[in-house]
Amino acid sequence: MPGEPLAVHPLAFVRQSHAWGKAEFARLMQAHGKLLGIPLATNRTTVWKWEQGQEPDADAQRVLADLLRVPYELVRADGWPRWLPVWEVTGLTAPWNEAGTVEALADLVGSGRLDRRGFLTITGAALTGLAASWVEAPSAFAAALNGDRVTDTMVSTIEQRISTLRTLDDQLGGARLLEQARGDLALITGLLSAGRYTDGIHTRLYALAARVSHLTGWMAYDAGLRSAGQRYYVGALRSARTAGDDAFGAFVLAEMGVHVSEAGRTAERVDLISTAIDNAPRTLSPYTQSFLYLHKAEALSRDGDHQRAGTALNRAGLLWERHTVEENPDWLDWFGEAQLKSTEGKVLLRSGQVERATSSLETSVEKAAPRDKAVRSSRLAEARLAGNDLDGALDAANHGAGLLEDKVSSVRALDRLKEFAEQLQPHRSVPAVREFRERLQALSVAA
Repeated sequence: MPGEPLAVHPLAFVRQSHAWGKAEFARLMQAHGKLLGIPLATNRTTVWKWEQGQEPDADAQRVLADLLRVPYELVRADGWPRWLPVWEVTGLTAPWNEAGTVEALADLVGSGRLDRRGFLTITGAALTGLAASWVEAPSAFAAALNGDRVTDTMVSTIEQRISTLRTLDDQLGGARLLEQARGDLALITGLLSAGRYTDGIHTRLYALAARVSHLTGWMAYDAGLRSAGQRYYVGALRSARTAGDDAFGAFVLAEMGVHVSEAGRTAERVDLISTAIDNAPRTLSPYTQSFLYLHKAEALSRDGDHQRAGTALNRAGLLWERHTVEENPDWLDWFGEAQLKSTEGKVLLRSGQVERATSSLETSVEKAAPRDKAVRSSRLAEARLAGNDLDGALDAANHGAGLLEDKVSSVRALDRLKEFAEQLQPHRSVPAVREFRERLQALSVAA
């Protein structure tokens, strides 16, 4: 729905997220009510009144909750319209200035644990508007608020905590560390809201808020909480803009694209990464440019444009060859050959180059940190299966399952192994296939 203004009422936002017009939504409500044995006379005018502030009656709310798959106990507990799965209204509509950033972060700290469906609620016009707001917003710095003085040592300590947390995430997966990251974000938000600090500390705090918001969003995504992951990324994008760190902002936009493309909205990812590249600082290092063009290659590949994906992939590789270790930004120190080979393998596999894809994916798994080994093992298994190597495919998949059993906690890795298991249906009578599926079932029960 390009060109539409961002929704203000949560219900309007829900409709726009699903691309439902008022009349279509009214028909859906009537049809779903009929399935539940609850007759409704909902029409376009009814929907308009709800979005102007009129509260739907209990029957209508019960039908809507079931349609959106929101547990009815949450409807009763939270009340209208708070139960609607739309935390993001604050993050998307608050002003793009320092006060708006603090408001969005404070709302995030208070509601960030909610992920009622695990689906994406920032798509379409809302997503396009978010990217446009990031491009247009000025970096805002205001006088420090009254409160305790924030010292350089305090900020350095938090910076070190975040660095350690990133390292642990690579080893253990995000699910085990999510609460720690949320706690750090709450601490930084509190310092921004009530602390007293110099301009230098001020900038570092917002840069830290951006880093922690992104890391928390990444951990939420890894834990299968996709909607929560998006909301943290919005906080990261706002904080980076307030800190004047447009390189990190471009990075966050690129990462947001992963969420939407995995939800099937591949063209939106292409638009996001294009916005990120076109508006990133001209001084961006070859290292960071390589990362962005790698995302562009993946976005185009998922959208079916294999020729342009290959061009972007080649450019990412050439930029990577030009990089030096000294230019690596701290927030991208995890990026390396393993990530390059992973994307290269996926792009090649989608374009039908199975042998080359398998070689790239083998290198990627070999060089990856434990959590990424678990995630990428399923893609390697898929490539080997496409090459008619069933034993090799099962070996890769079982390697990933073993990591999930012993070391790594990652819903994302488990979900991808389940997707691979579906491809084994033609081989279901093979004993090794049955054993793998049983192993995967045990992992699902334990998760």
